[in-house]
Amino acid sequence: MRRARLLAVAVTVACGALGVISATQTWLAVALDDGAGLALEVPGATAVPVLTPLSLAVMALGAALSIVGLALRYVFGALSVVVGGVLAWQTANVAFERPVSAVASVVTEATGIAGESSVAQLVTSISATAWPIVTLVAWVVLVLAGAFTLATARAWSGTGRRYRTDDDARPAAAAGSRPHDAIDDWDDLSRGEDPTA
Repeated sequence: MRRARLLAVAVTVACGALGVISATQTWLAVALDDGAGLALEVPGATAVPVLTPLSLAVMALGAALSIVGLALRYVFGALSVVVGGVLAWQTANVAFERPVSAVASVVTEATGIAGESSVAQLVTSISATAWPIVTLVAWVVLVLAGAFTLATARAWSGTGRRYRTDDDARPAAAAGSRPHDAIDDWDDLSRGEDPTA
């Protein structure tokens, strides 16, 4: 099931990367009743304040998923489902409801008018770009990737010798399947043992 691990890792990292990219893109355009007729652009990171940090966390989670053992595969799979669900809910709220709270900080910065009710009176329309929908799809895919991880984690192959500690290698050496040689002496020294004792 090496492909299952690769698929879960790749999809998780890709979803996180898309979230990071999306955070810098324009999600909403706000028209104000101020006579100027200018539309203010609201980036994803402003519309959903947790977008950037959670997207970075998803990328890190995906990278770590490639080397962790069985127990952490289940933990990371569950985290993917939870984080993906939270981000999907917040992104859907912005994409379909377009709340004033998502644009309030940008309007306040441009006009100096603060307070959600005051900003709401100034806003004539809020339109969404394609980015919230694209990002919402990514979070749905992340939830599916987390569920896939949970379903297939037990069947994944081991992480390989390069990620094992010296303690993992001791039972094989202690089994006495071959004579003790110079390489074993070096391994003993690496563990802090004296091979001449």
